[in-house]
Amino acid sequence: MQFLEQVPLAPYTTFQIGGPARWFAEAASEDDIAAGVAFATERRLPLFILGGGSNLLVSDAGFPGLVLRIALQGIASTHNNDQIIVSAAAGEDWDGLVAYAVAANAAGVECLSGIPGTVGGTPVQNVGAYGQEVSQTIVTVRAFDRKTLRFMDLPAADCGFSYRRSIFNSTQREQYVVSRVDYALRKDAPASFVYADLARYFAARNGATPTLKEVRDAVRSIRAQKGMLLVSGDADCRSAGSFFKNPVVPVTVLDSLSQELGVEKGSIPAYPARDGEVKLSAAWLIERAGYQKGFSLGNAGISSRHTLALINRGGASAADVVALRDKVTDTIDSRFGIRLEPEPVWLA
Repeated sequence: MQFLEQVPLAPYTTFQIGGPARWFAEAASEDDIAAGVAFATERRLPLFILGGGSNLLVSDAGFPGLVLRIALQGIASTHNNDQIIVSAAAGEDWDGLVAYAVAANAAGVECLSGIPGTVGGTPVQNVGAYGQEVSQTIVTVRAFDRKTLRFMDLPAADCGFSYRRSIFNSTQREQYVVSRVDYALRKDAPASFVYADLARYFAARNGATPTLKEVRDAVRSIRAQKGMLLVSGDADCRSAGSFFKNPVVPVTVLDSLSQELGVEKGSIPAYPARDGEVKLSAAWLIERAGYQKGFSLGNAGISSRHTLALINRGGASAADVVALRDKVTDTIDSRFGIRLEPEPVWLA
């Protein structure tokens, strides 16, 4: 295991933005994770755990501590009655794991196809899309506890999963380093295609149920159309995917929006959330605030195919993206009284 100095971080992110790490190392085993934590602790360095870099915006100044990139590999599966338990190392490519599950005819993550990043990041953000979340399938998260300096297996019930949230990015942020995730998938079960985009995609099938592979292919196709599938050379792909979380607000906010915009409440995209609350479409709010696909501010911009994605149009700095982020959030806050929350992690 090598500890390198002044390593540029931009190549390790999908944004392709960011300054250097003061120290950088790759962990290919659990022993490496422990060694990396010890290196940072002994030198009193801040520590950042890097996965696929797909949900990350690095500052132009870089990071003054140790960036530990998780590179553990390996996938294994066991059968348990009507379930297939898939155990994947944290450094495995997430979309590769989905392909593995679909090939094994194991349902539960097919709608999460095409999401960039690694396995280790999925429980942190409770990754979700097209009607599925990883928390619906996670059984155990194995992680290094930086307090006890031991590896432990956390059952899903202890992970505090909610919308784009877990203990790993909230109440116990920076305490754990994920090394493996176990998923319980349904053997030979039907695919999920209840989400609106997927339902429309398969509407012409006259009731024929699509296979897991067909749903996976459909999701990847839809994501590609929205610029949410990583394609080399595509400027819309120099992003962190959906930059803003869909806001969860009191139901009464729907009445205010309806009056403010002069539209029927039923025409506003809203989805059930917690009691007395609904989840609104951040993309819809952005468009209603006057920002359209392709909008640019310097070298940063909004994707030409998806209003929710902020992109590096070429040569953008982190400051450029932050300026655009603030412009969008300030406009929506002043117009609707709703403050959008960014999804990507800010590293400085």
